[in-house]
Amino acid sequence: MSIQIYILCKLIEGNNYPYKLKKEVSQISSFDLLGYFSESRLYYHFESLIKQGLIEPVEVVKEERRPDKQMYAITEKGREHLPKKIYALFEKGDSLTDYFLGFFALQYVDKSRIVRILESKLENQKLNIKKLKLAQETLQFDDEGTRLSEITTEFFIEKINGEIVAIQRIIEMLKEDIK
Repeated sequence: MSIQIYILCKLIEGNNYPYKLKKEVSQISSFDLLGYFSESRLYYHFESLIKQGLIEPVEVVKEERRPDKQMYAITEKGREHLPKKIYALFEKGDSLTDYFLGFFALQYVDKSRIVRILESKLENQKLNIKKLKLAQETLQFDDEGTRLSEITTEFFIEKINGEIVAIQRIIEMLKEDIK
């Protein structure tokens, strides 16, 4: 879904073609590190957006000694559905990795609604820590299993705490933007 949000956002800015978007993305290493984009995934999502009626081919650009470029535009339906896709991304996501591309599309949504969604996610993360601690206290292991349980529980708690801190900072920033 996040790739589709990226495509729709780029097409709101103006007509574009898949290869150019892939080229732009490949210059941003964090996108590639997160595994969001491959050329085949990008083309797959272009096709999916066409089938949904959210984008449409508008022209073929011909250049000498180069392959033809199929240009695409966002449809009115695409403009209407973009905010819905962004909200769904945040509602269905479980981590910052899931929300990553959504943060670049916040100009198309009500930020106060995103804050409410993230606050709910924050509470879920705090609950996850309590569940991990309870599981570690409840489960019985031998000495080696106990030590391994402590190490892995500590790892997951640190990871969740990192998410909590980041989400709190993002919420604070968004609240400042809303003022």
